Amino acid sequence: METGVSGSDQTHWDDVYTSKAEAEVSWFQEEPEVSLSLLELVGARPDDAIVDIGGGASRLVDCLLDKGFTRVSVLDLSAAALAAAQARLGERAKAANWIAADARSWEPPESYDIWHDRAAFHFLTDAGDQQAYVERLNRGLAVGGHAIVGTFAPDGPEKCSGLPVVRHDADSLSRLFGPGYVVVDSRRHAHKTPWGAVQKFQFSTFRRVA
Repeated sequence: METGVSGSDQTHWDDVYTSKAEAEVSWFQEEPEVSLSLLELVGARPDDAIVDIGGGASRLVDCLLDKGFTRVSVLDLSAAALAAAQARLGERAKAANWIAADARSWEPPESYDIWHDRAAFHFLTDAGDQQAYVERLNRGLAVGGHAIVGTFAPDGPEKCSGLPVVRHDADSLSRLFGPGYVVVDSRRHAHKTPWGAVQKFQFSTFRRVA
């Protein structure tokens, strides 16, 4: 199977975030409405430990800080992406934890109550990379916690940022995550890019039961 993100991953994403303005990437959202809705659905509390996998320069961290969340971590392969988010937040960036790491090899330092991933997992086209991610999910998400995973839907784009992706629905993710994860919500979302194109997303929310 072709590997979507490998070898020069960090260089690729650093180049993206240093060569384009925040609103010039297809995944830009002024407000991550679906993610916030799903966090509300799972009953996220201000003192929950939340990690945003592949958060990059997303504004989810801004919204969570605005809502009084105190244990927010943002993980991304690209230090440039994290730097862009920190620059945007200014002094408020100190209220979040910033992790420059690869989700396939990262060692979670704590058990998180909520694992959020919008548009990172679908870049893992290799079965070994997918399994490595799931192993980190198992190490990092507390039993009873929730995983919110947004990917391109089965009828969504086949590539993003010049890289191939694997499109998913809740069933395909369930097979990868295993029986320890139960689907609590599955919904589609039509994301409009800054230039008006529509990308079909799938958001799958799981509760870890074992």
